[in-house]
Amino acid sequence: MTHPAIAANGLRKSYGDKTVLDGIDLTVPAGTVFALLGPNGAGKTTAVKILSTLITADSGELSVAGHDLATEAQAIRAAIGVTGQFSAVDGLITGEENMLLMADLHHLPKAEGRRVTAELLERFDLVDAAKKPASTYSGGMKRRLDIAMTLVGGPRIIFLDEPTTGLDPRSRHTMWGIIRGLVADGVTVFLTTQYLEEADELADRIAVLNNGKIAAEGTAEELKRIVPGGHVKLRFTDPHAYRSAASALGEAAPDEEALSLRIPSDGSQRELRSILDRLDTAGIEADELTVHTPDLDDVFFALTDSATAPASVPAQNDQPNQPKENAR
Repeated sequence: MTHPAIAANGLRKSYGDKTVLDGIDLTVPAGTVFALLGPNGAGKTTAVKILSTLITADSGELSVAGHDLATEAQAIRAAIGVTGQFSAVDGLITGEENMLLMADLHHLPKAEGRRVTAELLERFDLVDAAKKPASTYSGGMKRRLDIAMTLVGGPRIIFLDEPTTGLDPRSRHTMWGIIRGLVADGVTVFLTTQYLEEADELADRIAVLNNGKIAAEGTAEELKRIVPGGHVKLRFTDPHAYRSAASALGEAAPDEEALSLRIPSDGSQRELRSILDRLDTAGIEADELTVHTPDLDDVFFALTDSATAPASVPAQNDQPNQPKENAR
């Protein structure tokens, strides 16, 4: 049986009377991107610090890279890399010297350290700047160097704590490409971010952390289905077909001027098939069909605005959490 890259069961952490993590459960399969979302102060960085052995949990069964966090912390440190919110780059020395220093810290032989440094500087497009002081680097270059330094030891699991905060859109997209490349090489990435688009683009699974608890977890598409507002829109050019469809789909909201119908839907294949089957039975063909689902912004605001959010993607009989009015 293959162990998950990261597993947490009942993870708890408090500072005085302030509970930061209140019994959270997480499972991250190897070779995937897992994104932890949440507002400021939700506990994202605390979770990263615990799972990367920087601080200890109050309680919980925790394993990383198949090792028990409580008893095998050293083995975990050998298997992971961490890039925190604040750069670990030393601005007083060159990019290459930063890399070689990291190689020394990993006790790599000199020749091996130089080989790994050269490979990573090329991979992260830093060769031209390698001999320049890191203080002269742009924000995006520093972030790339930061991750390159993290990779010197060849970690199979990488924790990226808000890696694109403060970067311009172009640098952010460059970073996304780097993360995709890491996963293509089999690396597991545990990502915290406040950029919902980032989680949508990169993550295989997403967990939303709120008030120390996991408010919901699932794929981006699963999460988008747990808030109301999803619908299927049918557009017609033939007024007769439009009226026939409106009659066949009684629950549809009509738009006479646009000859379109809006049917509430969670966007699932099952619901879509049901709508199409009803149209086929009535002998009606729409000229255009589009599926509209809430985006992760809607999910984020719905889950983090509510004091009582679902613990996971609702099952068939669960009631999805309702967002507050005008939450956005």
